[in-house]
Amino acid sequence: MTQHPAPSRRTVAKGALLGAAAVLFGPSAARAAEGTAALRLPAPTGPHRVGLRTFALTDTSRSDPWEPGAREVMISVLYPARTVRGFPRAPQLTPAEAREFAGLAPLVHPGLPAVGVDWGAVLTHGHVDAPPLPGRRPVLLYTPGGGDSRALGTTLAEDLASHGRVVVLVDHPGDASQVELPSGMRTTVLRGEPDPETFRTMIDTRVADLRLVLDRLGDLPLAPVMDLRRIGVYGHSAGGTAAVHALAGDDRITAGVNLEGYLDLDPDLVAGLDRPLLMFRTDGFASAARLERSWAGLPARRVLLTDAGHWVFSDYAHLVPRLQAAGLVTAGTRAALVGAGDTAATTALVRHGVRAFFDHRLRTPAPPARARRSPQ
Repeated sequence: MTQHPAPSRRTVAKGALLGAAAVLFGPSAARAAEGTAALRLPAPTGPHRVGLRTFALTDTSRSDPWEPGAREVMISVLYPARTVRGFPRAPQLTPAEAREFAGLAPLVHPGLPAVGVDWGAVLTHGHVDAPPLPGRRPVLLYTPGGGDSRALGTTLAEDLASHGRVVVLVDHPGDASQVELPSGMRTTVLRGEPDPETFRTMIDTRVADLRLVLDRLGDLPLAPVMDLRRIGVYGHSAGGTAAVHALAGDDRITAGVNLEGYLDLDPDLVAGLDRPLLMFRTDGFASAARLERSWAGLPARRVLLTDAGHWVFSDYAHLVPRLQAAGLVTAGTRAALVGAGDTAATTALVRHGVRAFFDHRLRTPAPPARARRSPQ
């Protein structure tokens, strides 16, 4: 076994300075000092490398609720790749999205820095247009938290894809902080907590967006690697609400995961749910009483995450602690967003729980039993 000497104090100090430079001044400063990007997402844990393709979908039968015109939706599809050699890693946000998000971040999530972060420098582990691994695999749809773009669900999605799932991240323009569409950039209409009417519109629109995606999956170039008999849905916050509503109302979906979303919008619909559901919550959620009331009586398995905050289910679990280490986010902001605990450990629990649930609920259907011959 090769022995590696412990780093000297000088090496450790140098590494810390390079990491801070990457956050504060972007990739140019990091490169100038041999630097390492400080804003990183954790690698997926599965045996497969991950491919990524992005598609724009238009529903000409439906008007967009937030601005005039037909409804447009962006999706990213993550999947096990046959090879990733020669296929670049995708940035978490496009350059245009990163510029928009730099100004929107402190509005969407108070306490995030208004300046000093190169959001466009964050790379995913998805390789653009990498060829998929042959074989049909279960499909999981993801809908993000209110005000968030689909890109902030990258970490969990990549992990699921690396373990042999096809994961579809769905953006909801007008609700999401920013989405770059073929027709142009869309930014969020949300400012603070949505009122009941706005929340109703958000959830109805998200459920319709999920139905659109389900309708179009069979037409995508990646359809040959999707097993459309095995479909699950999961979502965070408002996305959790939408995921459960979609699960209850669409027979194509077999099972769902709710990552701390309210379920009091349509109590009768939710009460009649007869499909497998897993629900996560944190002990740091500010509206825990409403959440618990809305979950009362549901026959679903529940998991409580301790020392955790509401946005720990998203990529903020990894980005916010790094921003705090660079002095760009306070301890109070960190606690409010993702909790004061070990976010890496919490992420590992969520990854394992969601993966195990869908592994169990979306197992390959058994082949039909062969008829026995009657004795002669």
